Amino acid sequence: MPMNEPVLTKRIPSAPWGDPKDRRTIDIGEYVRTGGYQSLEKALASKPGEIVDEVKAAVLRGRGGAGFPAGLKWSFLPDPDGGRRYLAINCDEAEPGTFKDRLLCDFDPHLVLEGIAIACYACQLDTAYFFIRGEYHHQAKVMQRAIEEAYAHGIFGQQGLLKGKSDFKVECYLHRGAGAYICGEETGLLEAVEGKRGWPRIKPPFPAVKGLFGRPTIVNNVETLAAVVPIIEHGVEWWKGHGCESATGGPPSYGTKLMGVSGHVERPGVYECDLGIPLRELVETHCGGMRKGKKFKGAIAGGVSMGVLGPDQFDAPMDFDIGRFDVLGLGTACPTIFDEDTDMVAVARNISRFFKNESCGQCTPCREGSGWILKLLMRIERGAGTTKDLDLLLEVAGSMGLTPGTTICGLADGNNWAVRTIVNKYRGEFEARVKPQFIPVTITAGG
Repeated sequence: MPMNEPVLTKRIPSAPWGDPKDRRTIDIGEYVRTGGYQSLEKALASKPGEIVDEVKAAVLRGRGGAGFPAGLKWSFLPDPDGGRRYLAINCDEAEPGTFKDRLLCDFDPHLVLEGIAIACYACQLDTAYFFIRGEYHHQAKVMQRAIEEAYAHGIFGQQGLLKGKSDFKVECYLHRGAGAYICGEETGLLEAVEGKRGWPRIKPPFPAVKGLFGRPTIVNNVETLAAVVPIIEHGVEWWKGHGCESATGGPPSYGTKLMGVSGHVERPGVYECDLGIPLRELVETHCGGMRKGKKFKGAIAGGVSMGVLGPDQFDAPMDFDIGRFDVLGLGTACPTIFDEDTDMVAVARNISRFFKNESCGQCTPCREGSGWILKLLMRIERGAGTTKDLDLLLEVAGSMGLTPGTTICGLADGNNWAVRTIVNKYRGEFEARVKPQFIPVTITAGG
């Protein structure tokens, strides 16, 4: 499914594989000259509830991993009561293989800031915290500079939005994380912003009711907020002209999507495509094909926590219905591609090691189960495992996470989906590494 025109990347020059010197950060002057902040001005001419309804009608699904409709999330907020209301922007982007939000921060930060301003007005949120991954040192400096530019030009501040064109005032702050993967979970992020350990909270209450500092809070991903700008600029029907309808009768996958492709392809990078593009087309048309002409063996669908597409699933459409291919979901839509020489046992072990190290330790099934899974995979990888270990691996993986209701957040689900999909789709590789488990039989006299 081809993309008609660049949307989120229209101001970013040069192809992903081009000379980095051809790219530069768009400052506020250039952003305004190319139509920037006009969507905010258009939004301020409408009532806040009308903007919420427009985003809801566009079925803008969250670009951070879960795919929950942003407009519907906004509608969960209680009515303003005179107290503080917050927007938390998730730029943690710690999911392995994911680097698409980084592109926006690097080169078009004001697109994100305009989306933040529109969301704050629509939801009547007076304070925004831009939570950025601790390892994004350069991106934090770029975003901080852009926020300062926005204040200097009257976008944020006590004069009101957009140089006082609205009496509604918004303050925006940058908050740097400390390098914990778990802060990508929305309530873990809120705990970190409050200065606490990044431990996910038990829900309910949900952040829209009781979030940051106990007040109503919306948590949105960077790309999600950036997508609000073209929706307001061009309208709902234009947005629906991109993407695809659901193949399973569920919510549609409208709009374009940033897809960060890594692994065994000729041209890794971030590509903007309409949702629904087959993975094969993404690799062969945009990424220059498989590296060195080798065969496709599999792909992490959209971040390691989503599981793996098998060798016969190269044509899977990259949309929010991708779960029908026995993966957890589309996730961040940043696939990591594997060629025919990849050792999938080593891939599973490497992923499980990551999750074991990143578990916050709050829930026993995740804390202990993640370590158990890693030990089993290490034993299998070195050829010391048995068929019983392989069965036990799947049993442990299927016994932890939100799906069986044993943990507070979905980190354990990401671990078990990754392991289970790899074992189930490449079972032969695992069986070749384990020894048969013989059960001794005692024969008695006359028996």
